[in-house]
Amino acid sequence: MTTSSSERGISLGMPELPAPDYPDDVRARLERDAHEIIERYPDSRSALLPMLHLVQSEEGHVTRTGMRFCADMLDLTTAEVTAVATFYTMYRRRPSGDYQVGVCTNTLCAVMGGDAIFSALQEHLGVGNGETTDDGKVTLEHIECNAACDFAPVVMVNWEFFDNQTPESARSLVDDLRAGRQVEPTRGAPLCTFKETARMLAGFADEREGAVDASGGAGPASLVGLRLSRGETPTARVVHPRDGGPHDEPRPGSVHEPSPAEHLGSHDAPQDTSASDPAHPAGPVTEEGE
Repeated sequence: MTTSSSERGISLGMPELPAPDYPDDVRARLERDAHEIIERYPDSRSALLPMLHLVQSEEGHVTRTGMRFCADMLDLTTAEVTAVATFYTMYRRRPSGDYQVGVCTNTLCAVMGGDAIFSALQEHLGVGNGETTDDGKVTLEHIECNAACDFAPVVMVNWEFFDNQTPESARSLVDDLRAGRQVEPTRGAPLCTFKETARMLAGFADEREGAVDASGGAGPASLVGLRLSRGETPTARVVHPRDGGPHDEPRPGSVHEPSPAEHLGSHDAPQDTSASDPAHPAGPVTEEGE
């Protein structure tokens, strides 16, 4: 005799989460999508991660109804589903905005201005970390490294890159998002809502016109080392200064030497400690006795 996920949960001493079911039409649609996801895996429980993205695409966060749906479809207990849904930060546990605005505050982005951007957005939006604006448009959060250190400081919106940000540009970005104005990521696919992103993470194709052809590859600064290893002579980088003034144009075959006012990438030569931190000057390290 087989037992349902609910019965197995009770037999393990784990109370079932009270949750309403989806409306019939919504459940039928989600079941069709769920069967498509489950068929990708030899073991149905392996489909849990994309299934959680699927239910997140329905309501913008993983609800108790969504977790119960996943449990029923995968023959798991709600306790097993909840353990996974609460472990990964990519699954939201409460209502969130159409646009997840994440400010990298890891080491390099922080010292390049990420902390200042995050503080400016908190004040500008009137929300704290993980909180959503009253209009339901923007959820602000600080995030860990997104492997874009050579474009620091980086802001991500629904996992799309906005590189080389400043407090001013970040404030303008969230204002555009809240006003419904179109914004373009620095690189990658066109921006979409968080629900649309969640459906793609569930493994369904992006059906927007032109989205498939958008490049999500590394930017020019990330490829300098690769080009040097191939013996290529890189062109000068175009570096945008923080003061918003004019920038140097590339000169073929030349190497651009950035001024102190320019935004250095992480692959640039390290600066003297005394120049980067006047309060703690230090000269170059020398061997003992020299």
